[in-house]
Parts: sequence; structure tokens; C-alpha cells
Amino acid sequence: MERILEKSSIKDFSKGVEILREEQYVKVLPIVLSGLIKVYSRFNEKELLLYYIEPSQSCVMTFYAALKNTQSKVFATIEEDSKVLLIPVQYLPNWLIEFPDFNELFYNQFNLRYSELLDTIGHLLLDRMDKRLYDHLNKKLKLTHKNSIKMSHNQLANELGTAREVITRVLKKLEVDGKVIQNSGNIQIISDW
Repeated sequence: MERILEKSSIKDFSKGVEILREEQYVKVLPIVLSGLIKVYSRFNEKELLLYYIEPSQSCVMTFYAALKNTQSKVFATIEEDSKVLLIPVQYLPNWLIEFPDFNELFYNQFNLRYSELLDTIGHLLLDRMDKRLYDHLNKKLKLTHKNSIKMSHNQLANELGTAREVITRVLKKLEVDGKVIQNSGNIQIISDW
């Protein structure tokens, strides 16, 4: 831990800052100490949320690009103000061998992201959009430790890979069903599914 901290830096990032772009070469590997980072991809001007990086987690896509010295295939944006440990990638190959716990961290991250991917595919195949949106809002509330979310319908549509009109219609249905309340751009869950 001392060696990692000696060679790395800790940086504070404000909400909304893009810390990684597609096709950018990775110079540092992030480990979130506090806050939340959103990792996503873009297809034909549409965003698709891949996963969130929570405290004590890192980005497996960044990890892979760093180890292979290839361009990033994803974007990463600060979702909530965050404190991030930035590890220079030139140390990774040796530290993965020298520090087995460090190596295990990334195997666990790969497993976590793979499990999340399977869950996402399951939701896409089995759940209706109202359930997917409700679950997404609920997860976001838990991740941010807030009781309401301030997001545009367009942002939600991007994260769920659908159209803004669909989100608007589904949120209205959830409101009529007594599941959520919308007020001045804030969305609050008021009932369990």
C-alpha cells in the first residue's frame, strides 16, 4: 500500500467532468475512494450506460486498455463529486505480480462487471421498460445516497438506450401508478415495485 500511494496521486473531481474519452490512451488507472463514476459507450450519437464505478472499485475497460496499451473503447464521467486514486499504468504489470491482493482486485472487478452484464441482458430480454426504468432509478438513488434524482428525460433515455419520448411516457405511467413523483426535474420513488 505504501508503494502504491508513493507512486500514485489522489485527485478530487467535480460532478460532470469527463475523465476518459473513447480512443484516448490510458495513462492512469482510477480507483474510486469516494463518489461515483459513470462508464458508458456511444453508438450513433446515443449513449449506453455500461456500469458505475463505486468506492473501492476500478474500471475493467480502463485496466485492459492500460495493460495492452490500446485506445479506450469507453467514456468515463464523474457522476457525483469524487476522490480518485490515480495509479500510473507503467507500474501495473510488476505490481500485479508482486502484490497478489492487487491482482485479485482486478479479477474481482472482471467478475463483478460480467455478472452485471448478464443481469443487464436479463433485464433487456425479460423486463418491460417501466420495470427497467424503476430499477434504474432505484439503483441510482442507492448509489448516490439521495432521496431524489435530478435528471432530464433525455439523460435517462441515454443511460437506458432508448428514446426520450419513451422515458417521458413511462415516467408518466409510473407516476399514475403511484411509484414515482416528478417535480421540477426531480424524480422521487414513493412506492416499492
